[in-house]
Amino acid sequence: METFNHSRISEFVLLGLTDSPELQILLFVVFSLFYLITVLGNCLILLTVLFTSQLHSPMYFLLSNLSLIDLCLSSFATPKMILDFFAESKTISFGGCISQIFFLHLFTGTEIVLLISMSFDRYIAICKPLLYSTIMSQKVCVGLVVASWTVGFLHTLSQLIFTLYLPFCGPNVIDSFFCDLPLVIQLACVDTYVLGLFMISSSGAIALVSFLLLLTSYIIVLVAIRDHSSSGSSKAFSTCTAHFIVVLMFFGPCIFIYVWPFTSFLVDKILSVFYTIFTPFLNPLIYTLRNQEVKTAIKKKLSKQSSNIRKTTKRYPVQ
Repeated sequence: METFNHSRISEFVLLGLTDSPELQILLFVVFSLFYLITVLGNCLILLTVLFTSQLHSPMYFLLSNLSLIDLCLSSFATPKMILDFFAESKTISFGGCISQIFFLHLFTGTEIVLLISMSFDRYIAICKPLLYSTIMSQKVCVGLVVASWTVGFLHTLSQLIFTLYLPFCGPNVIDSFFCDLPLVIQLACVDTYVLGLFMISSSGAIALVSFLLLLTSYIIVLVAIRDHSSSGSSKAFSTCTAHFIVVLMFFGPCIFIYVWPFTSFLVDKILSVFYTIFTPFLNPLIYTLRNQEVKTAIKKKLSKQSSNIRKTTKRYPVQ
């Protein structure tokens, strides 16, 4: 039997976003702030939903899982990209590169299914309110989350199963800030055009179909609310528009990169930044922090913590 991998290279070289020292300093500051806010925002949402009994409902359960995925999606490559801005040699081991591909497709595949689950939750809540508690039971919610991670895991395995058996004997330069399937496949020492086109376009087709399903669900929800009340329609339109912007920012780059692969590297870099950095940053703002119940719960928690600190300070004054 042949060995598991025919690779004669031990690492890949990442060219990053730019080779300009001035731009690297600027991008280091910008992306460090984005990453810090993303981590703090998503952690705050997770803890708020977990420790606030009023938020123990199907919608917030799904939202908290979205925050968890966004936390993971923003962390699989961004910390290394930030550190690489000051690294003379931007390299990543072969195993590290494969791991980035694995986690990228795991988290994006999981988020796609979870976004569909969230739209289904809103459809049931608005179009079938009398059956909502029956349909969206705790068992169903947990099942939707488990199904999301299962689909994400199976999807990433389907992408890697052939990649691991490709021979990589050089070159080893990747014109991006992380390893992605379209870029890595091109470095194989065999003709992978047909295989790569099939694997990558299949990911694009999944993203495109999922996007159309989400778009359809939002349209159905808006039509249903419009038929009930004009004031509710205005609020729902605002909410769904905000949701759709995030969905578009996540799915747009994925569809472009994976439906039309092997395009301009500069375009791919810009689009990759959107769904790995900007989308996890915006999701807490769009999906949760605009929600009055969540904002009220966060304010109560912060106010309680501030009060406890003041009491502790008064009890044990600094000498």
